[in-house]
Amino acid sequence: METRTILHADLNNFYASVECMLNPELRSKPVAVCGRVEERHGIVLAKNYIAKAYGVKTGESVLEARFKCPDLVMVPPHYREYMKYSRLVREIYMDYTDLVEPYGMDENWLDVTGSTHLFGDGETIANTIRERVKFELGLTVSVGVSFNKIFAKLGSDMKKPDAVTCITPENFCNKIWGLPAEEMLGVGRSASRELKRFGIHTIGQLAQADERLLSLRFGINGLRMKQFANGEDTSKVMPSDYHFPVKSVGNGTTFLTDLHTEAEVKPMILALADNVAARLRSAHKKARGIALMVRCNDLSWREWQEKLDHPSQNAGELAGHAFAVFQQNYPWVKPLRAMAVRAIRLEDEDVTEQLSIFRDGECLRKMESVDRTVDEIRSRFGQYAIRSAATMRLDKLAKTDEEIELTMPSGMLTLA
Repeated sequence: METRTILHADLNNFYASVECMLNPELRSKPVAVCGRVEERHGIVLAKNYIAKAYGVKTGESVLEARFKCPDLVMVPPHYREYMKYSRLVREIYMDYTDLVEPYGMDENWLDVTGSTHLFGDGETIANTIRERVKFELGLTVSVGVSFNKIFAKLGSDMKKPDAVTCITPENFCNKIWGLPAEEMLGVGRSASRELKRFGIHTIGQLAQADERLLSLRFGINGLRMKQFANGEDTSKVMPSDYHFPVKSVGNGTTFLTDLHTEAEVKPMILALADNVAARLRSAHKKARGIALMVRCNDLSWREWQEKLDHPSQNAGELAGHAFAVFQQNYPWVKPLRAMAVRAIRLEDEDVTEQLSIFRDGECLRKMESVDRTVDEIRSRFGQYAIRSAATMRLDKLAKTDEEIELTMPSGMLTLA
């Protein structure tokens, strides 16, 4: 079997790097891209290396970051610019292979196995890409080169910025087995904590761990983690036009001020469900379940789920079930800071459904016709061209004029 050549390209400090590239005056200063404080998203989304040297961390509050670095320059995110440069970088990758799989906005896997006879070995291609991205776009990228996706991702994390790291079948034991297990993709924080309970701290210890122990504690995922640690990841890099199966569709927001009553909650749920329903219809899916997550003003999260009697992609129906779940479960101990509605247990919209005598078939057809009309109007005139009257005056809902669709991690890490 031919040894594959897989690259993982990771743009360094992507959001902050784009901001500094577009505004050269920022390049010599500590910079952090932060959510809008007035909309209660006041956390650090990205930082440059100068800010990192002060201890500024992604995910911490603006107040914490400012305390560490009083001279920190905070800029709001410009997602359209990030999307533009994400596409431009991907166009460079496509010059070397059509097997380019996004892993977020700033990371991509590339399978260049079939391109090495044209462009050189994996390390040569990685360095060519690195130089092109820097010269053509003014951004830097770190690239991991390996024989599978897991190790390529690990390689891109090992040396930053603007670097190439190669992990081969011959050197991976010496190169990565001494690293903490949680640095390997597929080992989450909770799994890492549990592994440490059994004395498994490094990737090498995971690679040599007892399979019965891993299987008993983690099931199939335990065996998969061990296989990954031993370089036995055979998951494919998917083509750039591949669409991953939709498993759930959700929408959430942090409110401008806390919610204190059900009268405030109900239209918020409808506004979130409206977005979820539109995305379901776009994906030609219906939901057989609904999940509601709420965040209290003490920052604690709670989630509840409910099965639906029939599959739906209608905002009113989804919102009705979500609100009923809220009424049944939330005790109003604390005001609400944030909320998310998620459609789960999805199925294709054309799956045959047995009609119930308790549902009006003609009413359903009219609802579907209205939904299609709403979708068409929005596709022509914008997301806010037509809305439910109940959501027209939501002064506590954070508003944005940028509707950005992000390509999120695919999770395509399965063993053949």
